[in-house]
Amino acid sequence: MIDQFKNIMKEASETLRTQINTVGSNAKDKAYQLIEEWLVAIPVLEKEGLEMTSFALSVALSPALEVELKGKTELFTIDRLDQLKAKYKAKVPLQVVFTTIKTTYRMHQSINAPVKEPLIVKIKVKLTPEVSVFIGEPMIM
Repeated sequence: MIDQFKNIMKEASETLRTQINTVGSNAKDKAYQLIEEWLVAIPVLEKEGLEMTSFALSVALSPALEVELKGKTELFTIDRLDQLKAKYKAKVPLQVVFTTIKTTYRMHQSINAPVKEPLIVKIKVKLTPEVSVFIGEPMIM
């Protein structure tokens, strides 16, 4: 009886391990697919006035790409951001970046804070992409 229980537990463990590996492999493939989509956006962002200052790839169960871009706030006015969004309306990563910059500006304006240089866009692409925008250089990142 105990041997049967051990065999059942062993089979269940192996099945669970196989399923976890499959899910992990699928998640990893999806993460790399997302990273590829965002890699196409980086040269466009550079062309539009943001300079890449750092680039990193972390490889794990869920790989991630981190890119930091820096530009001048005067190049990214609300009007220009609207133009860029219209120009790249079919490119989701670019839409996310330009919308995040625009939202950051609007929130920043609502607190009546002075605009500081530089404009920093930090992109983290994982299974759930993350975009951070800084107006002025943060002390701790």
